Amino acid sequence: MSLYDIPLRTLSGEPTSLAAYKGKAVLIVNVASKCGLTPQYAGLERLQEQYGSRGLTVLGVPCNQFAGQEPGSAEEIQTFCSTTYGVTFPLLEKTDVNGDQRHPLYVELTRFADAEGNAGDVTWNFEKFLVSAEGDVVGRFRPRTEPEDATVVAAIEAQLPA
Repeated sequence: MSLYDIPLRTLSGEPTSLAAYKGKAVLIVNVASKCGLTPQYAGLERLQEQYGSRGLTVLGVPCNQFAGQEPGSAEEIQTFCSTTYGVTFPLLEKTDVNGDQRHPLYVELTRFADAEGNAGDVTWNFEKFLVSAEGDVVGRFRPRTEPEDATVVAAIEAQLPA
């Protein structure tokens, strides 16, 4: 199954899929509003601002599986993201990234190993997966890796459409 074929829902409940981003690099990040890593929203928004016009889309995926750090409703999440961090990138509905109810998107994403060769479960909020403009997973960055870390930026720049 292609990543483009997996049905998704926006934070407002509208059907979508990664096919909407075909031809763009996509940085998919499971996000949470009450986490010590929540300030990474600022770096993610800066990446969107810097590279959006060049073919990058940051895609936030709220998840409440890590210490209940995303307890809010869709409206609360949207308000928090826009008023606290000025988030303009798209957000999907709250999603399970691990376990029996793991979303099919994360079934596919977690098959990809990080730079140390570790695949499998998402370890915490703000784990990042980079998808190429052709729809292939090409990078995985653990939660404590800041969005604007040189390794993340270099990987993004390598995937921007020509």
